[in-house]
Amino acid sequence: FDPRHYLGTHCYSLPKTGPHRLRFLLESVKDLRETLKKKGSTLVVRKGKPEDVVHDLITQLGSVIALVFHEEVREIL
Repeated sequence: FDPRHYLGTHCYSLPKTGPHRLRFLLESVKDLRETLKKKGSTLVVRKGKPEDVVHDLITQLGSVIALVFHEEVREIL
């Protein structure tokens, strides 16, 4: 979870993630973790800036072959 997603927006400082969306995200992650666990896998969940968290995870794991990610599309005004 990137803390920057829970700050206010650039223009009007409106929350990017309100309480209902946050609850949905948390329930979805919990459900995904439970589903993966039933299949013999797991889900790593961290809080922090992705550029820091991913670096730390790669360092901890040691032998990472591939890394897949997506970038948020930002609106140009």
